[in-house]
Amino acid sequence: MARIAGVDLPRNKRIEIGLTYIYGIGPKTATAVLVHAGVDLNRRVKDLTDEEINKIASVITRECRVEGDLRREVSMNIKRLMDIGSYRGLRHRRGLPTRGQNTRSNARTRKGPKRTVGARRKSK
Repeated sequence: MARIAGVDLPRNKRIEIGLTYIYGIGPKTATAVLVHAGVDLNRRVKDLTDEEINKIASVITRECRVEGDLRREVSMNIKRLMDIGSYRGLRHRRGLPTRGQNTRSNARTRKGPKRTVGARRKSK
């Protein structure tokens, strides 16, 4: 099993797709890494040699910010926005969409499940 940047890559997928399981690497970056490392894009993860895995890992550590470092950077950016009290920071703090989407009817991904507020009956 190939392990790159602390992530076990799925064995039966093409290496081009398998690399996208690493946080911070998408399809375009995966292709660029493989071209730079000199590995065939259509090889399966299980068919890679240790030398090829080491080449890919060295290219990723040299040129890409992935996994823990990237997650830390993203969370620090969000924390900075919240600390300075910007509009985006306030939206993050309240758990609402930050990029201008309407929240009247949708935004369930950020707001969570509906909490119905109903009128109370007057007791007799």
